[in-house]
Amino acid sequence: MDVTTTPSLPLRAARVVTELLSPAVIVVALPLAVAWQSTGYAVLPTLGWGLLVAVFYSVIPMAIMVRGARRGRWDGHWVRERERRIIPFLLCLVSTSVGLVIMLLADAPRPVIALSWSMIATLVVVLAITRWWKVSVHATVAGGAVATIALLYGPWYLLLVVGVALVCWSRVMVRDHTVAQVVVGALLGPVVGGAVFLWLR
Repeated sequence: MDVTTTPSLPLRAARVVTELLSPAVIVVALPLAVAWQSTGYAVLPTLGWGLLVAVFYSVIPMAIMVRGARRGRWDGHWVRERERRIIPFLLCLVSTSVGLVIMLLADAPRPVIALSWSMIATLVVVLAITRWWKVSVHATVAGGAVATIALLYGPWYLLLVVGVALVCWSRVMVRDHTVAQVVVGALLGPVVGGAVFLWLR
């Protein structure tokens, strides 16, 4: 392979971070962490509630993104073009809303419901912003997740903000976002998602 076409080590690292700390991954892990605390550290209820949230808030939305990319409706599973983000975000909103209804009917633990509402509220705000400007969903989800974990498990978990910084760096490094877009996203997650979670939990 021509060395001029080989990505640099930082760029390759950024691509790995973009996938490993993506919203799809975080939104599988975060509900499990919330369910673990809210069910009194019971394994089976944790898996049940955590995976229910994960399916409607991560697995189905990710399937929508991948399917649309494979059909050429947008330019990849992270939908880089701002104008094309509206439709997949609306479909994700439908999926999350269905998941929330199921959890309400099934009497899910209050913190799990609060998390679900917080993610829906954040998605609605991101969707509204996306009509005019492109904000980083990676940074938004990462920032909101750290705020949620810190609220549940204590302020020491704010050290996870290092991971948020890493996500922000990766999104700029792969040229999917500007510095402003990742900074706004990193703040939007805690301000909207964290506040809603704190209010409802």
